Amino acid sequence: MIVVDTNVLGYLFLSSEQSVLAERALQKDNEWAAPILWRSEFRNVLTLYMQKDIIKLEQAQQIMNSALELLRGREYEVPSYEVLRLTSTSNCSAYDCEFIATANDLKVPLITVDKQLLRVFSSVAISLNSYSE
Repeated sequence: MIVVDTNVLGYLFLSSEQSVLAERALQKDNEWAAPILWRSEFRNVLTLYMQKDIIKLEQAQQIMNSALELLRGREYEVPSYEVLRLTSTSNCSAYDCEFIATANDLKVPLITVDKQLLRVFSSVAISLNSYSE
C-alpha cells in the first residue's frame, strides 16, 4: 500500500506528461490510499478542467467515479492534532500535512511530486519519478 496525493491521482486519470509515471506507480502497487481530503481536492481539479473546456461534466463524473473506486476502502480520516503538529514544524499547508499524516499512520510512503513535501518530509515522501522507475 502507498499513500498518493491529489496530483498523482490527477496524473493517473487526466492525461499529462506525468501520466505514464502514475500508471507505472499503479502497476507497482495498486493499493492506493489517501486522506478523505483527496475528494475535495480532486473535485477542484476536475472543476478546473471543466472550466477550461478540457473535459465535460459527464467525463468529470466518470473520472471521479473511477477514482472513488480505486480508493474504495482506503480513505482515511486523520487526527487534527497530528496535522497541526506537522504544520507547526514544517511550514507546509494543513492540506499537504494530511497526506503526510496518513502515510505516517499507515507506515507507508507518500508518493508525490510536491517539492516542499519531498524536502521537508524526506523520510516519508518519495517522488513519483523515483517510485515509478
